[in-house]
Amino acid sequence: MKSVFPKSLLLAAAVALGAGPAIAGKSNDTLVWATDREMDVPLEWYNNTREMVVMARHIFDTLLYRDTKSFEYRPQLATSYKWVDDLTMDFELRKDVTFHNGKKFSADDVVSTFNHLSHKDSGVLSRQSVSWMKTTEKLGDYKVRIHFKKPFPAALEFLSGGLSILPAGIWKTAKKDSAGRPDYGTVAPIGTGPYKVVEWVPGERSVLEANANYFDGPKGKAKIKRVVFRTVADPEAQIAELLTGSLDWIWDVPKDKAEELKGMGAVQVVNAPTMRVSYLQFDTIGQSGETPFKNLKVRQAAAHAIDRAAIAKNLVGGSSAVIHSACYPTQLGCTQDVPQYKYDPAMAKKLLAEAGYPDGFTTDIYAYRQREYTEATMGYLAKVGIKTNLKYMQYKTLRGIVRSGKSPFHQMTWGSGSRNDVSAITSHFFKHSKDDYCRDDYVKEQIEIGDNNTDANVRKGAYKKALTRIQEKLCWLPMFTYAKNYAYSKELNFKPTPDEIPRFFTATWK
Repeated sequence: MKSVFPKSLLLAAAVALGAGPAIAGKSNDTLVWATDREMDVPLEWYNNTREMVVMARHIFDTLLYRDTKSFEYRPQLATSYKWVDDLTMDFELRKDVTFHNGKKFSADDVVSTFNHLSHKDSGVLSRQSVSWMKTTEKLGDYKVRIHFKKPFPAALEFLSGGLSILPAGIWKTAKKDSAGRPDYGTVAPIGTGPYKVVEWVPGERSVLEANANYFDGPKGKAKIKRVVFRTVADPEAQIAELLTGSLDWIWDVPKDKAEELKGMGAVQVVNAPTMRVSYLQFDTIGQSGETPFKNLKVRQAAAHAIDRAAIAKNLVGGSSAVIHSACYPTQLGCTQDVPQYKYDPAMAKKLLAEAGYPDGFTTDIYAYRQREYTEATMGYLAKVGIKTNLKYMQYKTLRGIVRSGKSPFHQMTWGSGSRNDVSAITSHFFKHSKDDYCRDDYVKEQIEIGDNNTDANVRKGAYKKALTRIQEKLCWLPMFTYAKNYAYSKELNFKPTPDEIPRFFTATWK
């Protein structure tokens, strides 16, 4: 019988047969997943890769848990919480939780963790995650109070995300670096989560084992005994190992490979939405020099020239969708009820003529990710007379150019750190920071109102005003949401979530 497997995948699978014994799968009660990244430090504050963020959700717990369906905040290590005032929150804590090392969880652990992380010398890579905290105090063995530096309504989102709790006193165990300073990334990853670390080989693999003593909380007890992470640098090798059973789960599968795999039927392939968005940013204030994009009609012409729906459907694929506002649709405060720009090439040409460019013009466009998406954008712009020279480069380099005010026009992306709050995206780009190419005082004023008020309705109203103004001025052209291809064993029950945090503690074998 003639094989129905594509030759490229057959060849890769044949090579992978020599990769060693398969320990993955239902028969071994071991879920093995892989990416091309290395994890050298087992704490996400000191290794903020997406992979470590994922691992942290399995090893550690937080005070609150964001429900993946309703997006509501539920108690996790806390039993309840309340706002005392705009600068203070109180938390009652669980009394039935034990750390992986046998130590009983209490208020001391929360106070120790938060006061360490928020200290200026903690070395935390993302200061934004903790800089809003002033101090945390113990009100009782199972009660704590968090004091804020200023009103911070997004605290609930952060407290349900990366602010994992470690045992009190553990920070004193940090090894010293070459300069004699504590290297907090060397602290042991001891948490209270549904899985505990039993092996960690930096740059190669980590092995987690189900926590038999896990409490009855919103995450639920792990159903799969072991979860193993491996670094597999070659994407083709990842696919091959998935086909031969050495891996159970991979993601970021390219669209063409995902279609091949789906056609084979040997594994499950799912295209799922993510919180990452693509956007075009115009230099509306001319900080990069005299650019046509200072003219609103030129920006409107560019917006009408691009068939965003076609790019989302044909290139991004599956779950990608066009967005009209500078935020992700599920985020608190995000609304799509703003000025919108439909695909209309004739209107684009008319607006260019009115702006004084009847024959169009030529400009540079900067980008760093998914070159084919930007090239499609460039093709649509060329049809109405806007010719573009692509400056394609690494993210770090492009970020430097953008933040130094040298880009007239760029296509970039933003993932919001998987935080389901408008402040994770809109507030970053439109409060006169180095990333703000709009610098509108009214927008900044409204965002400040939203960022500093604990009343959800006040926040939503202020953000709507800001988002409306942003689209009236076309500081940004929101493009589309990203989608990610997952591929995993047919034996596995798994459901992706938009925050790109696979929760293997909810997975089961069929």
